[in-house]
Amino acid sequence: MPSPSVSTSAASVLEGVCGRARSTYRTPEEGEEQSWSAIMAGEEINEDYPVEIHEYLSAFENSIGAVDEMLKTMMSVSRNELLQKLDPLEQAKVDLVSAYTLNSMFWVYLATQGVNPKEHPVKQELERIRVYMNRVKEITDKKKAGKLDRGAASRFVKNALWEPKSKNASKVANKGKSKS
Repeated sequence: MPSPSVSTSAASVLEGVCGRARSTYRTPEEGEEQSWSAIMAGEEINEDYPVEIHEYLSAFENSIGAVDEMLKTMMSVSRNELLQKLDPLEQAKVDLVSAYTLNSMFWVYLATQGVNPKEHPVKQELERIRVYMNRVKEITDKKKAGKLDRGAASRFVKNALWEPKSKNASKVANKGKSKS
C-alpha cells in the first residue's frame, strides 16, 4: 500500500500533468498569452490546431478536472481512517487502484515529456499491478459464487427420481383389494 508520501507524490505528478495541460498557450500570430481554459471555453479558438480535436481537448480538460476533484476527496481523509472501515479485500482493492492510478498518471507525464512510456519500466509495473487486480477479481468472484449444500441437493435428487414399487408391496396392496 502506498504510504502518505506516495499520495503526495501522486498529487505532485497530477499537478505536473494538469499544470502542463493548463499551461499558457502562445499564439504565434498575436504573441499574446491565453489560458487553456479560455481556449477550451471557445472564447477564442485559434487555427493553430485542427478544429476537429477541440472536442477531444475539452473532454481531456474535463477529465483532468474530475481526476483532480477525486484526488482532493481521497486525500481529505487520512489513509488509516479509510482502511479501518474496510475489510482486507477492500483494502487490497484501494491499494491496487491507488498504485494503478499513480502509475497511469506517470505514464501520461512521460508522454507529455516526449518519453515513450512503452519503453519505460512503468509499463512492466502497470502490467504487474494488472495481474494483482485480476487475482483480487478472482477472489471476489469466488466469494460471490453460490455455495452448494450437498445434503439438500442429494435429498432433492433422491425425491425427484422415480422409484419402481417392489413386487411385495404390490402383492400386499392387491390382497387388500380382493378381501373387500
